[in-house]
Amino acid sequence: TSLGGTPVKVDEWGIDAIYSGTQKCLSCPPGLSPVSFNERAANVIRTRKTKVQSWFLDLQLVMSYWGGEAKRTYHHTAPINLLYALHESLVMLKEEGIERAWSRHAHNHRALRAGFEAMGLSFVVPENDRLPQLNAISVPEGVDEAQVRARLLRDYSLEIGAGLGAMAGKIWRVGLMGQSSCMKNVLLCLSAMESTLSAMGAPIRTGVAVAAAQEVFAQGGK
Repeated sequence: TSLGGTPVKVDEWGIDAIYSGTQKCLSCPPGLSPVSFNERAANVIRTRKTKVQSWFLDLQLVMSYWGGEAKRTYHHTAPINLLYALHESLVMLKEEGIERAWSRHAHNHRALRAGFEAMGLSFVVPENDRLPQLNAISVPEGVDEAQVRARLLRDYSLEIGAGLGAMAGKIWRVGLMGQSSCMKNVLLCLSAMESTLSAMGAPIRTGVAVAAAQEVFAQGGK
């Protein structure tokens, strides 16, 4: 969820191994998982004693497929169309500038947060621990969260995520990722949520969400 949307300083933070998904902030079709691991992680992979049960998830086989100093061996058929999509996504990211992309995601998150909080909705994650591109919102008491999602999709062609696991039925997951992270979508989401919740009798403040977000946008910055 972070790649392309918020700083990920792999070397500076001493991260041995990390992976992402192309369908998040890179705005690509799903199906590819960019990975990075340093020599220490590679050595752990090479010297592991327990055999990996999955052919496709065996990173030692994947490293042989990549080649390098050893003879390259076949592992899988690469999804060429997805690689072209990833290439174009990275070109777009380079044209925007990685720092500007980070700033855009953060700015749009601040506007969305202002709107939700003006409405009276609360965030699950403490402010200092949040990702700007993934917003977990507590469902107001007495509200059928599945019905809200269904109405948003039916009336506004807007789809938000449900809670998973222990959070099922308790939260909504609102994504602001990649090319979808823009002012238009922030204002649409807030307007649609306010109208839908108000129509369902939810205990929220009305007529304030969009104005609160616009105030943040008026301050400038991306």
